[in-house]
Amino acid sequence: MNYRILAIYPFLIGAVAYAAPEVTHHDTVKLKDVVVTAPLKSNPELIPLNVTQVTAAEIEKSAESSLLPVLVNKVPGLFVTERGFAGYGVSGGSAGEVNIRGVGQGNKVLFMIDGQPQWAGVFGHSNADTYVANGVERVEVVKGPSSLLYGSNAMGGSVNIVTQTQKEDGLTGRARAMFGSFNTQKFALSSGYKKDRFSATLSGQLDRSNGYRAGSAFWLANEFMQLKYAVSDHWSVAGMLEMTQSHANNPGTTQSPLENMWTDIFRGTGGIYVKNQYKKADGGVQAYINWGRHLLDDGNAPGETPRDYLFHSTDYNMGVTLYESLYLWQDNILSGGVDFQHWGGHIWNTGKEDPSERSAEAKHSVNEVAGYVMMQQGFWDNFFSLNAGVRLQHGSTYGNVWVPQAGFILRPSNTSQIKASFSKGFRSPNIRELYLYPPANPDLRPEYMYNYEVSWRQYLLSSRMMVGAAIFFIDGRNMIQTVFADGRPRNVNTGHFHNKGFEIETSYSILSNLSAGASWSYLHTDGDNLYSPKNKLNVEVTYAPGPFSFTLEDMSIWSLKNGNPTGKTENYSLLNLRAAYTLSGKVPVTLSVKLDNIANKHYEIIYGCPMPGTTIMGGVEFKF
Repeated sequence: MNYRILAIYPFLIGAVAYAAPEVTHHDTVKLKDVVVTAPLKSNPELIPLNVTQVTAAEIEKSAESSLLPVLVNKVPGLFVTERGFAGYGVSGGSAGEVNIRGVGQGNKVLFMIDGQPQWAGVFGHSNADTYVANGVERVEVVKGPSSLLYGSNAMGGSVNIVTQTQKEDGLTGRARAMFGSFNTQKFALSSGYKKDRFSATLSGQLDRSNGYRAGSAFWLANEFMQLKYAVSDHWSVAGMLEMTQSHANNPGTTQSPLENMWTDIFRGTGGIYVKNQYKKADGGVQAYINWGRHLLDDGNAPGETPRDYLFHSTDYNMGVTLYESLYLWQDNILSGGVDFQHWGGHIWNTGKEDPSERSAEAKHSVNEVAGYVMMQQGFWDNFFSLNAGVRLQHGSTYGNVWVPQAGFILRPSNTSQIKASFSKGFRSPNIRELYLYPPANPDLRPEYMYNYEVSWRQYLLSSRMMVGAAIFFIDGRNMIQTVFADGRPRNVNTGHFHNKGFEIETSYSILSNLSAGASWSYLHTDGDNLYSPKNKLNVEVTYAPGPFSFTLEDMSIWSLKNGNPTGKTENYSLLNLRAAYTLSGKVPVTLSVKLDNIANKHYEIIYGCPMPGTTIMGGVEFKF
């Protein structure tokens, strides 16, 4: 662990700090206060797809240090695999696989930080442990293909993590420490500073745990820094750097236990962007890089001789995106852009006794370039809006892919909205599928799917109540599967699937200090779709009298295929409690406690990996 990096935080914390989040339309530069926000190609509320936004207040109330559990509770139709109390890991037996409406296995959901793609360049998977909750302003989840704007890997949807921006002048910040079950310790610092047109933010996080099972210890350190400057009322520049280091031990499954299986990971992402904001146009250019180093021991069964080598991999994913939106006439938006991406990596083994000895070495890379255009036109004072666009993407390994999208938004009143859309998503084959190991096939084509959906949202009782529903049908084609040809395994484009279902959600502000919400998602698949529950129900009630706050959550899962060879599905219900008390003063102090799985339910999301029973975490947070 790099303690030198963590050691600088007490000195830097006095320099910069975070302020409360604020949502702005069109992701614009707010001219009066000169606030520079993260780059987005399109306002998610203006596209006809189903979008869920998770706010900083919801993330803070969860008392989670990882974002993924928050998304599972807040986003209907989204589910994430877990294998224990802390950490997701990589390689064999890892967890953190995100499915949206049953689509996600094989990196079909694109994760981004401030619009920058985040995935490993060799194996194509996302890196669940790097998505921390500290310093996040909001998370925008698009349920359905986002390939029109973002290209490959956004086949089943996209998750954009928007980092916080200091919005008030001066210095602010917060510090948090939590302790609990299995000797778990979680520490977080965040700070921000703003003066005139300049702002800076800084955050750090450290998680440590012995884990629920023997041999499942985990630690993670995350560091984030961002600098922003509004050059004028129309132009701004910014740069960011985020790094994550983690070590995860994996005890295997109860049926096939392992010894000495561990992974050491370093992930980094950096980017710079320039934005413009005019009355008739806004956009920008962004350059980014996401890279990583992985070192792992695949372990051995108890009593077996340990492996005599370690596996190494390095990867990168870099690119440039140029985008601009024009407001040509009333209720019209014309958006377009060009993307270039270069990704790849290097793998090899080294001997434990002789680290200079290398074997199984390979190095590959892929180039992709794309252009897209999208137009939205409103009619009758935006009572009805049409949206349509197309993307052409060229990959050095697969040639051309066309990506169409079309839909409409109907607003019968100021408190209701109906969306309908047709969209295509795709995922290009990764380097492992193309070139590595015996099933590899360099002639693979992209996977793709067509998505059809209709959604409705209605606000009632002076907007104190919201009800919404969505229905969808997904047609997946060209799925990459491993088959046997001439007695040898080979990756081929042969699979297909159909997913269909619906989602219902509601929220109600009963009193000024009492609110409730619930969502139910139903999914039907025609295949053996692992880790995608048929039914998922989330219910939440929050009561906040004075300085106290109490939140009771329930998540119920039915008919989850978790890999059990008998075909038996998993059903469980988790009841969680969050409680907090805030001492007001010059430096507000919040004392909190969270109890998970109060009913001590026994369940397995991944077959052979039992999840913990009742757990408790308590903590304290200071704000200045």
